[in-house]
Amino acid sequence: MSITLTPVALQRVQRFVAESGALGLRFGVTRTGCSGWGHVADLAREQRPDDTVFEHEGVKVYVDADSLSLVDGTEIDFGKQGLGETFLFRNPNATAECGCGESFTTQADLA
Repeated sequence: MSITLTPVALQRVQRFVAESGALGLRFGVTRTGCSGWGHVADLAREQRPDDTVFEHEGVKVYVDADSLSLVDGTEIDFGKQGLGETFLFRNPNATAECGCGESFTTQADLA
């Protein structure tokens, strides 16, 4: 099991964590959009009992138990999307995405 960050995402998260005093990055999914699941990234201010914690070059990534199987193996990047900058996710569990790329479906959702 793993979550990785590209060098650009790593630098961005390091800066956010240093400026906020957070523990690291909280990463998971929520039900949303037309395909079913949407990635969620925020600052982790606490470790929850069901969290799995990954560490990537000193940055901790906290993933809740419900999200873990849906995001395992994801590479988090940071870059331009449209007119803004945002986190980008390369999730090997996503078998389909909606047209705008905001939500995804897994093989388990199709069964």
